Amino acid sequence: MKKISLLLTLFLCVGFVFAQEEESAQAAQDRESMAVDATATQWSFQFAYQAMPDYYGGTISDGSARPLGLDDYVQLRIVAPIPLKKFTILPRLTLRHYENANTGKNGMGNTELFALIVPKAWDWGSGRVGLGPLVTLPGNEHVAKDEWGYGLAGAYVNNKGKFFYGLLLTQSFRAIDPNTLPAGTSDTNPLGIAPFVNYRIDKGWYVQTADIVALYSWDKNQVYVPMGARIGKVWVGEKSSWNLYGEYRTSMVYKGWDGSAVKNSYRINLSYTMPIGL
Repeated sequence: MKKISLLLTLFLCVGFVFAQEEESAQAAQDRESMAVDATATQWSFQFAYQAMPDYYGGTISDGSARPLGLDDYVQLRIVAPIPLKKFTILPRLTLRHYENANTGKNGMGNTELFALIVPKAWDWGSGRVGLGPLVTLPGNEHVAKDEWGYGLAGAYVNNKGKFFYGLLLTQSFRAIDPNTLPAGTSDTNPLGIAPFVNYRIDKGWYVQTADIVALYSWDKNQVYVPMGARIGKVWVGEKSSWNLYGEYRTSMVYKGWDGSAVKNSYRINLSYTMPIGL
């Protein structure tokens, strides 16, 4: 639980510092940045298809062949905001159906439920800091972990001019008996570190870093860092918005990582958002 305490302390400090710095700048967030902001107080429905046809080969630390990842998935992600007097809760449900061409198997992955809690004092209009619990449900054993997971996640986002940027940290644990694990491993999943930068070009068009989640393995002291970019367009309506983007991703740091490392990954995504209070 020390890792959970460390993450909690980090975001408590970040929330206090940025809330104090931005207290005098209560500028409202514009609708274009809200359309690409997963922490905005709005209903969100995201539909995505991701193809991962190529993975890097080679060997890992024990001399065996590097494992391959899954081939593709279809994703549905729903955010249902709960605005309260002193804070806002943003429950986010993520469902994925995976295909594995290597084995011919397919099925539901680990369903993820994340509830970001944003205190009013940590929301300065153009950005915010939040913390919340993270739970993963068992998935099909052929394409996912057949086990429960629990943890904590925190997010920081901010909007400055044409830039929208932020950071998401996630730390989860496997809800299994540690005594049943192989030697040298624990019930602690890798720490997820997901920074992003979005730049708005003109007329709703934007460029952004891809969905890059860097991983740090506590058990093996190993790091995996993907890289990539996306281009998209936002259509802002009177009470709702559409966001369509395509992205490409590959692996930048992976040779010392014992897991799979994607070589070519492609995603197409369509999101529909409805801000609260319009």
